[in-house]
Amino acid sequence: MKRILLIEDDLTYSKIIKNFLERNQYAVQSIQKVSEAIHAIEKNTPHLIITDYRLPDGTGMEILEKIIDSQLAVPVILITNYSDIRTAVKTMKMGAFEYITKPVNPDELLATVKEAFKQKSKKKVPTEAPSSPKTQLAHGDHYVTGTTDASKKLEDYIDLVAPTDMSVIVLGESGTGKEYISKRIHQKSSRMDGPFVAIDCGALSKELAASELFGHVKGAFTGAFDHKVGNFESAKGGTIFLDEIGNLSYDVQIKLLRAIQERKIRKVGGNNDIAIDVRIIVATNEDLIEASRRGEFREDLYHRLNEFSIQAIPLRDRGAELFDFAHNFLEESNTYLNKSVSGFSEEVKEIFKTYSWPGNLRELKNIVKRAVLLTGKGLVEKEVLPIQLMLPENSSQETGAAKDLKSSFEEKEKSLIIQTLEEVKFNKSKAAKILNMDRKTLYNKIEKYNISS
Repeated sequence: MKRILLIEDDLTYSKIIKNFLERNQYAVQSIQKVSEAIHAIEKNTPHLIITDYRLPDGTGMEILEKIIDSQLAVPVILITNYSDIRTAVKTMKMGAFEYITKPVNPDELLATVKEAFKQKSKKKVPTEAPSSPKTQLAHGDHYVTGTTDASKKLEDYIDLVAPTDMSVIVLGESGTGKEYISKRIHQKSSRMDGPFVAIDCGALSKELAASELFGHVKGAFTGAFDHKVGNFESAKGGTIFLDEIGNLSYDVQIKLLRAIQERKIRKVGGNNDIAIDVRIIVATNEDLIEASRRGEFREDLYHRLNEFSIQAIPLRDRGAELFDFAHNFLEESNTYLNKSVSGFSEEVKEIFKTYSWPGNLRELKNIVKRAVLLTGKGLVEKEVLPIQLMLPENSSQETGAAKDLKSSFEEKEKSLIIQTLEEVKFNKSKAAKILNMDRKTLYNKIEKYNISS
């Protein structure tokens, strides 16, 4: 029987999920805290982890980092609120198998669990991208060439830089398809027959990042039982894509700068230089210039990488192209789930048009897949969409006055929470009682407003 570790501090919610999964022949251990989860993983590694994002002593991100650092092949499913969509997208890039949003639909949860056990994990591996016009990309997604002026300009930039060997920075929010743009550049370059090696720098532990990128020799450190070929060597003759480049430590940034300048690398613990033949494309949703001012990113490395830059387009700015992506995801979901959904109702289309899509393409894909699962056949109707899509505060058409009012309220709320926490010396239980909110709501507010003790 497959063992599932469920980490959820809402005891009622946890019991419902546990009972449902056990009825479907899974053995479920339920716990409430990050510290308890880490102990449970070390004692008896589960086959699958389902974790809430917000927990009393930390977040589900810490659980994911533990799995990544320990190099355990355990898929992690994140349960999150819609306010955390951007974070959920980030966890997907780090290596989470999937995220699902509250309130959890039982059929959706069961389908995701079964899919996780089928695929075991969703870790990125080096792939050689095909070159057909409508190119199939990772996990069944397709590249969509847009029709708006912004999309045409994006394609023009790709066509312009692809034949060169220039380093490129792809900028944009999480979930906007920065890796797909990078693959597109690779596919249109003279290196198209070489490998495209994608690395998520946010998923690399600080201790092993240099080893993953540049390799190591046997005995270089504890656990280095054999020689390792790094990503730069694996990408020989092709393209290396470094996603979330701003997450690299300062020491690794120095090694990367040397690799770019001298076109050579040196393995961890090695004495010999190795010539490299790769094109470098990086992506970030950070302001690297600002990060360099804070001393977190080397300015000389930024200028070496920024020979050319491309801006990915947020989904909310794509206009009617949104439905090109939605229909592609619909086709994929029909195939995967063995359903026959034909399209979206006019009411659903209007909702899609006005929603702000903070999670961009990843969020759209998840919502469409969930809708296909719940619909089965015919048109997707409003009733199968998450309620958050209909809330005024999540609309891309929210008025300036409403935004100002909301901003003013949030400032006052933040100030009140800080004042109360200081009065009780950051005893969160006492603060929650004084503020007349439950502890979990207070934790959410502290996280939202980035309040530090």
